[in-house]
Amino acid sequence: MVSETSDRHVPANLSDWFARRTSDLEAWPIARVTAAKAATRTAVVLPARNEEATVGEIVASIRAELGGTASLVDEVIVVDSGSEDATAAVAAESGARVVALDDVLGEFEPRPGKGEAMWRGVAATSADVVVFVDADLVSFDPRFVVGLLGPLLADQDIQFVKAAYDRPPIDPSVPSNGGGRVTELMARPWLSAFWPDLAGVLQPLAGEYAARTSLLRRLPFRCGYGVDLGLLLDTYRVAGLDAIAQVDLRRRWHRHSDLPSLGRMASEVMHTALDRLVTEGRLPGDVPAATTLLQPERLEGSVALRAHEVDVQERPALDSLTR
Repeated sequence: MVSETSDRHVPANLSDWFARRTSDLEAWPIARVTAAKAATRTAVVLPARNEEATVGEIVASIRAELGGTASLVDEVIVVDSGSEDATAAVAAESGARVVALDDVLGEFEPRPGKGEAMWRGVAATSADVVVFVDADLVSFDPRFVVGLLGPLLADQDIQFVKAAYDRPPIDPSVPSNGGGRVTELMARPWLSAFWPDLAGVLQPLAGEYAARTSLLRRLPFRCGYGVDLGLLLDTYRVAGLDAIAQVDLRRRWHRHSDLPSLGRMASEVMHTALDRLVTEGRLPGDVPAATTLLQPERLEGSVALRAHEVDVQERPALDSLTR
């Protein structure tokens, strides 16, 4: 079980948080978590686009093992982000409530992006607690959901629970890349430099996490891949470090992206961090930041530059829409 830090240079407050707020999957057997649930309503939200190969198995396993008599998960929502395959049909057949982007918050024109789907997923549920799960996971284990719910249901002071895990490649001959390339080369250095209290979060960009809906409705959502870091930083800002916990889920498999795609993701993460520094008053609001990423591309023996627009769009806190 990951529950302590081993370097004497780790600040005392971070070591204390790590010891108290880091737990292992085995600490949260389903019987214990279900007993703690009481009248709390829970929902699992999966943002999905073209994930017909994996979404059905994920939904079916959650429904079979955590719904029904287990009564731990009250609903599973798949937010279909304009899929061009059978994602919506497969998810519905497996027992999910499928929500298209324009099914909720119709006054907002739908945008592409993971964060956009998550934002609308929160708006689509009346549950007290939401668990986010990526729809491209391979060999999904429903215990992931149990582990993420555990700290929230057992401790009312905890508002936000991140997954921790190793990300071994599907090809066993390739060494594990630990937290992922964008995490290790972008997110972790930024957190250590500007938000050192969060340096103990093992997987800051994890797509699997759980939070109280009352918290999520107070936070803005980045539309794209910056959403995971944005929600972590905003939770820290509005609720404090002690409201955050993490659970070691051991191992998690999903599709690995190529390096140019990861470069575009990293740009969204970087811009999210920059925007939060502006929000916190640590950077002036007029700092120029180019939102176009130029990447080299080899075509028919020649090299060209291709421009990619970085998604820096953000949706407002849901609670601000109902005032």
